[in-house]
Amino acid sequence: MNRLIKWLGRLMLLLTLVILGLGGYGFSQWQKLERMTIAESGEPLFVVARGENSFQLINRLSSEPVPELQRRLWLKFHPELAAVRQGTYRLEPGMSLREALMTFVNGDVYRLQVTLVEGLRLSDWRGRLAEAEYLAHELDGVGEAELAGRLGAEHGRLEGLFLPETYSYTPGDSDFSVLSRAYQEMQRFLDEAWEARMDGLPINSPYEALILASIIEKETGIAEERPLIASVFVNRLRRGMRLQTDPTVIYGMGEDYDGNIRKRDLQTHTPYNTYMIDGLPPTPIAMPSKASIQAALNPVASDYYYFVAMGEGRHYFSKTLREHNNAVRRYILNR
Repeated sequence: MNRLIKWLGRLMLLLTLVILGLGGYGFSQWQKLERMTIAESGEPLFVVARGENSFQLINRLSSEPVPELQRRLWLKFHPELAAVRQGTYRLEPGMSLREALMTFVNGDVYRLQVTLVEGLRLSDWRGRLAEAEYLAHELDGVGEAELAGRLGAEHGRLEGLFLPETYSYTPGDSDFSVLSRAYQEMQRFLDEAWEARMDGLPINSPYEALILASIIEKETGIAEERPLIASVFVNRLRRGMRLQTDPTVIYGMGEDYDGNIRKRDLQTHTPYNTYMIDGLPPTPIAMPSKASIQAALNPVASDYYYFVAMGEGRHYFSKTLREHNNAVRRYILNR
């Protein structure tokens, strides 16, 4: 009997030591995960795929495989780390395993930005999108007519139909998705601005408003000048005077423009040469800003019909041709 008791005692002691050993090992492994930092991969972006869970991600984040039981036990103590969200994330070097998983749970996806600047052309925008990092390029080789079809645009020429803004995107988004958002934003804003337009304008459609706004955009970058520039063009349209604005001539010259406008260029007939054609050109000549669209649809009341550059981006406005000619001699010819 005593021998049985001694044997049972030894067995209990052995079991206790095993349990304590396993517990100690488990606790040390739990502590290891608590202190673990993510492996350095040399790539700052980390993609959580659809359907991936925290249990799988631990091994992807760690520098060495973590036993299954260890991962399950650790996650039992951290139920808040269970619901990770798919997406692309930026992980900082030295970040802990728990911090990384919490980033995925919070859905703090890495967002980039691309600024599509007012006054530029669609070709300029496409070049900027082609250079944007982590943006998928779906538009390589896609012509303007095909792009218009994909957008569902009413007009085959897309100049002026996108709203200049800074657009956020996540890695893997496409250049088309950014342009599509810019197109939709312009339609939305233009509809609202058209509804709030001044009565009696010599503009017959929202598209004509875009054309005029694009000319205003190219003529001045000074915010307070835009409504005055708009008033000059509106006054001229009302009186049947030609707009005679250089940016339209430049646009019509295309690749032939070398930085200078010569007399022969002003006398060459193109659909965009407003020294030769009546009214507005057939399409916008650039991407107009919100401010230029609002100026085109709500110009200030003025008696101005002319303006000339004074320098530093500003203009002198004139009511008569005689006054304008004097301003040209003063500011352009330096007489």
